[in-house]
Amino acid sequence: MLRLHNPEASVENQPEFQKLHAEAYLPVPAYGNRARCLVRLLRLEMPVPAAVALSFATVRGIAAGHMPDVAAILSEFGADPVVSVRSSPENPDWGGPGTILNIGLNDLQHARLANLLGDDAASSIYGRFVQSYAIHVARLDPEMFEPRAEDGLSAGDTLRRALDLYEDEMDEPFPQEPADQLAQVLKSMARAWEGTTAHILRQAKGAPADAGLGLIVQRMALGLGPGECGAGVMQCVSSTTGAPRITGRYRSQAQGREALHGENGAFFLTKDPRGPSLEEICPDAFADLKRYATAARRGLRDELQVEFTIEGGEAWILDAASVPRSSRAAVRIAVDLANDGIIPHEEALLRVEPRALTELMHPQVDPDAVRDVLARGIAASPGAATGRIVLTSDAAQASASRGEPCILVRHETSPEDVRGMHAASGVLTERGGATSHAAVIARGIGVPCVVGATDLRLDTRKRKLVARDGRVFREGDVITLDGSAGEVLAGEVPTVEATVDDALASLMDWADEARDISVRANADTPAEARVARSFKAEGIGLCRTEHMFFEEDRLTVMREMIFADDTEDRRAALDRLLPMQRADFVELFEIMQGQPVCIRLFDPPLHEFLPNDRDAMRDLAEAMDLPLSQVIARIEDLQEFNPMLGMRGVRLGITVPEIYEMQARAIFEATVEASRNGDPVVPEVMVPLVSARREVELVRNRVDAVAAAVRNESGARFAYKLGVMVETPRAALRAGDIAGVSDFLSFGTNDLTQMTYGLSRDDAGRFMSTYVNLGVFPEDPFHTLDPDGVGELLLIGAERGRAAESGLNLSICGEHAGSAESIAFCRRAGFDYVSCSPFRVPVARLAAAQIAVRERAESRQDDGKTTI
Repeated sequence: MLRLHNPEASVENQPEFQKLHAEAYLPVPAYGNRARCLVRLLRLEMPVPAAVALSFATVRGIAAGHMPDVAAILSEFGADPVVSVRSSPENPDWGGPGTILNIGLNDLQHARLANLLGDDAASSIYGRFVQSYAIHVARLDPEMFEPRAEDGLSAGDTLRRALDLYEDEMDEPFPQEPADQLAQVLKSMARAWEGTTAHILRQAKGAPADAGLGLIVQRMALGLGPGECGAGVMQCVSSTTGAPRITGRYRSQAQGREALHGENGAFFLTKDPRGPSLEEICPDAFADLKRYATAARRGLRDELQVEFTIEGGEAWILDAASVPRSSRAAVRIAVDLANDGIIPHEEALLRVEPRALTELMHPQVDPDAVRDVLARGIAASPGAATGRIVLTSDAAQASASRGEPCILVRHETSPEDVRGMHAASGVLTERGGATSHAAVIARGIGVPCVVGATDLRLDTRKRKLVARDGRVFREGDVITLDGSAGEVLAGEVPTVEATVDDALASLMDWADEARDISVRANADTPAEARVARSFKAEGIGLCRTEHMFFEEDRLTVMREMIFADDTEDRRAALDRLLPMQRADFVELFEIMQGQPVCIRLFDPPLHEFLPNDRDAMRDLAEAMDLPLSQVIARIEDLQEFNPMLGMRGVRLGITVPEIYEMQARAIFEATVEASRNGDPVVPEVMVPLVSARREVELVRNRVDAVAAAVRNESGARFAYKLGVMVETPRAALRAGDIAGVSDFLSFGTNDLTQMTYGLSRDDAGRFMSTYVNLGVFPEDPFHTLDPDGVGELLLIGAERGRAAESGLNLSICGEHAGSAESIAFCRRAGFDYVSCSPFRVPVARLAAAQIAVRERAESRQDDGKTTI
C-alpha cells in the first residue's frame, strides 16, 4: 500500500526544492497535492517530464523576498531548458495561480525552434509566452495584446508587436535570461497566493488562514514539431453520471489545455462520426493513454482527468487531477471504486458529501442555464420548481386541480396554508428563517422553498410582487425557485430531474452497516410516512398531529369545538373528529408496520384555526349560524400577546383535557386495529412544551385511563410509551424529575433554541447575517446546533435524565437533526436516535456513517494499527 504519511519525517525543515522521482518523499502539508500526485505517477512508471517541487516554506520565502537558487533549479533540466510552473496547494479545491508555460523561451530559443518547427509555429509559441508573462507576471493590461482583426498580422508580426509593447511599457527589453524569467514567475505566483483577494476566496472554500502553496517547475513537453504532436485531456468516466466512458479533447500542435478552448482544430479521443479522433490518427498513443489512465485510477485510487502531451507520437503525462463530478457522479464513482476493490466500503462513504444527496432526490436548476435572479433569500428546502405565482392556499389548490404548476407566495405561512403548500410546486415567503413554519413544512413534504426573500415586496391587495430592481410580477406570471441556492429566478428555467439509482442504494446500505445511531423521520401525513419508509427511516420520531385538523372537513368541526360553550359540546365535536384522527393513525401505523411511531399531542394555540380577515370571519359566522359579533369576540378572546409562550402544548392539554383524551383514544384504537393484520404496534405518545413534572403526571393519568378503557372495550392487549418533548430550558434543567414519569425525552431543538436565545425563528433572519458576519454568533443557531448554549442544555438534560432512569430513551427531533454536526453531538452525548424531515433521512444516514467511520479510524491510529 502506498504510504501517505511517514510519522518519523518532519513537515518542517524540508529542503528548498526537491527533484521528483519515484522514491521522493513529499508530504502534502509541505509540498501540496500536485507534487504528491506526480510522485505517485512516477512510482507507477508513467512518462512524466522531469520536475522540481518547491515547498510551502520556500514559496512563503519567495513572497517575502527570499529567492532560492534559481540557476540550481534550472540545472536539474539540462542545457537550455524550457519549463512550466504549476501551483500545488494542499487541497486542489483551494485554487491557486494559473500555470505559466514556456519559461525559458528567448530570442535564441526562438531561432532554434524556427529551424525545427518553422517560423510561424516558433513565433506563435514565443509570442504566447511573451503575452502570458506580460499579463500575469509584469501585470500589464491584457487589452494591449488583444489582436485586432483589421491588423491581419502574421505570427512573426504579432511576436514583434508583443515584444515592442512590453519594452514600451516596462522601459526595458523582454528578459532573455531563463533564470530571470523563472525568478519573476515564481515571485509573481507566490505573491498572488498571499494577496488579500486570494486569501478571501480560498477561506470561503474552507482553507485555513495559513494555507500554504507549493510550486512545481516542470520540463515542457512542447506538443509541437514533426510527427504527431499536440496536447489534450482524458478521463474514463462521465462527469455527469459517473458511468464508464472515455471523454476529453485533443488538439494537434497545441500546448496545455488548449484543446478545451474552442472547437476549431480539436479532435475527439475515441472514434466519433462527428469528426476525427486521436484513436484514429495516433492509435498507439491513444492505447498508451488508456493504459496510463487505468493504472492511475488504481494507483491513485480515484477517477482522474489526465492532462497529456504527445511529441512525435509519444505520450507524456503532465498531471492527473480528480475528475470534476456532479453529485450523482460522485456516488457512482465511489461505489464503482469500492466494487472494483480499489477502495474499501468505508472510504467510499467518505468520498460523498452528505448534503450532495439532496441533489439526487430533487430536481435541480440546470447548471448551464441562464439565471435571471430576482431575489435571494434563505435556501429553506432544496430542489427547483417552476410555476405561476399564486397568493393564497385556495388558489394553489385550484391550480393543482387544473394540473397547472404554481408557486405559492406569502408574507409568511401559517398552519392554514399547509394544504396549499402540498398543492404548490414551490413556496416563497418574504419573511422567515431556516426553521420557520414554511421551511419546516416544505422540507417535510419535499417542496422547494425560499424564505426570507427580503429583496421582494409582496402587495397582496394589488396582487403583485415587486423586485428590488423595480420589476413587477403579478399573479399568474411564471417564476422559478432554486431552493438549493436560495434564489428566485424570472421565468421558466431548465431543470435537471432527480435521479436515485442502484449506486446510491449500495452506498446507503454500506452507510447503514457503518453507523451506530438510529435515524427516524418527522412525518405528519401518510405521504410523508411513505417517503420516510422508502428512504429506510427507522420509524417516525415526530408526527405533528395538528396538521391533520386543517383539512376542509375537519377544520369546520375543529372550529365548532373551539366555539363550544361547555365540556359536553366540546366532547360532541371531538367525537366527530375521533374517527378521522383514528383513520390517520391506522394508515400511519400500517405504513410503518413494525417500526416505532412517535405522535406529538396537539400543540398550537387554538386561534391558529380561526380566520384573520373580516370576509373569512363573515363566512365562518354564516357556516356556524352565529352572529358576526360573536365570532369576532371569540377570536379576539383567543388572541395572545405572545402565542408562542401562551396557551399551547401541554397547557392546552391540561386546561382543555378533552382534546388529549380524544387523541389518546384515536391512537390506541388505531393501535388495536393496525396490530390485527401485522406486527404489533407500540405507539409513542409525546407531550409538548413541558416545563414541570406535574404537567406530565396530569397528562399521563388521563392517557393511562384512556388506554385502560380501550383495552377493556376491545379486549386487546397493547403496550405504549409516553414521553416528553423537551423544548423549554426548564424541562432540560429538571430532566431528572421529569424522567421519573417519562419513558423517553425527545429534544425539540427548534423551540429550545428560540427560548434559549430569546429569538424568534421567524424574525431572526432579518439580522442574523449581520450577527454572523460580525462574529456575534459563529453560525445561525437555527441552522447549526449551538453546542455551547443549547448543546449544554441537551447535555444537562441527558445526564440528569439518565441519572434518574438509566434506560431512558434520548433523541432530538428538531430541524437540526439532519446535520452532521448535530449527529456527531448526539453520538457523543449517548442519544439513541435523531429524527429529521423525510428527504433528509439519507443525508443523516450517510453523515452518521461518516462520523462513525472517522471515529473508528482515529481510534485505530491511536492504537498504532494503521498508517494513513
